[in-house]
Amino acid sequence: MAGKPEAPEASTTSSPGFEQSLAQLEALVSQLESGDLPLDQALARFEQGVRLTRECQSALSAAQLKVQLLLQRGESLIMEEFDPIAGEPGPAE
Repeated sequence: MAGKPEAPEASTTSSPGFEQSLAQLEALVSQLESGDLPLDQALARFEQGVRLTRECQSALSAAQLKVQLLLQRGESLIMEEFDPIAGEPGPAE
């Protein structure tokens, strides 16, 4: 183990995980529903909410594609990299 560095997960450096984004989105919705924010802050939170919604939707779509891919393969499970942008498996490294 000492000679081989562990590969970091892709989601830890590029963006927050799905659960964290969803929690942030829920907090934003609560703040907006309270009606206590000034207009400029409400607009900024709304913009942030739209971004988080898109991130969550993208993560869900990628997960759905991966599940479909696994189900289509049936019993023979082959480990390979998955490209969520292309929606297809990539070459195994």
